[in-house]
Amino acid sequence: MALNAESSGRLARLLNENADRLTERWTEIVAATLRGRLSQAELARQVREMHRTMIDALESGLTDLAGERGGELRAVLAELSRARAQQSFTATETAISVFALKDALLELMEETQDAQTLRDFLAFTSLLDQMGLFTFESYVRTRESLIADQAEQLLELSTPVVKLWEGVVAVPLVGTLDSARAQVVMERLLQSLVDTGSPYAIIDITGVPAVDTQVAQHILKTVVAARLMGADCIISGIRPQIAQTIVALGIEFGDIATKASLADALRHVLRLTGVETTSRRPRREA
Repeated sequence: MALNAESSGRLARLLNENADRLTERWTEIVAATLRGRLSQAELARQVREMHRTMIDALESGLTDLAGERGGELRAVLAELSRARAQQSFTATETAISVFALKDALLELMEETQDAQTLRDFLAFTSLLDQMGLFTFESYVRTRESLIADQAEQLLELSTPVVKLWEGVVAVPLVGTLDSARAQVVMERLLQSLVDTGSPYAIIDITGVPAVDTQVAQHILKTVVAARLMGADCIISGIRPQIAQTIVALGIEFGDIATKASLADALRHVLRLTGVETTSRRPRREA
């Protein structure tokens, strides 16, 4: 049973005439599902806003949430969904904030024997279902956006570029190097070379668990890009197991300098720049 203009008008009057009772009961039902995770004042404000917007939409002749007359109501529901997603509520808890109006209205309907009012209520439940599904979809979109933003932030944090010495920057890689992360590494390294004017860059793969052909290709592309910027790259962190894998796969690093550790790579660069390094021997006790 679908809403029509006449039933929308009758429902608007019903919601308006019983506003205090409905919003109070509506708030109680929703509060029970949220278990105190949202303040009573904030929840009551959200319920009153939905209630008022719903009345305005019904008075304008709303029959379908997707229609032009449902624009403001959709905006309110989308904002509710975004807020709940950011506050880490579940999609179900968010949708229940709409569906709870059914229970509040049903309690009111039980007091009347008016067949027309009951038919209007049945038609109205279809609209409430649309509203609940809309909040669910809006919630999911917001959560997906939040997760994507967090993943991007973690990706940036996992690929830091640090300045080790004047003219020397390093990229300590930890974990698997996939295409997306390799692109971030390249962009951050190249930007750091521009910002610092460094002629040398060290790519440390001590924290990379394994090097296969794909990982090697990512590293080589980064080295080539850095060279186009006028910087030489040194690869450090070549452990024995990784060295054996590289040889077995037939991967060629060409004339790219490789070192066993980050310290060795830094000493190598310092020698290239004319800085002499000496090892401090422990002082003997008299």
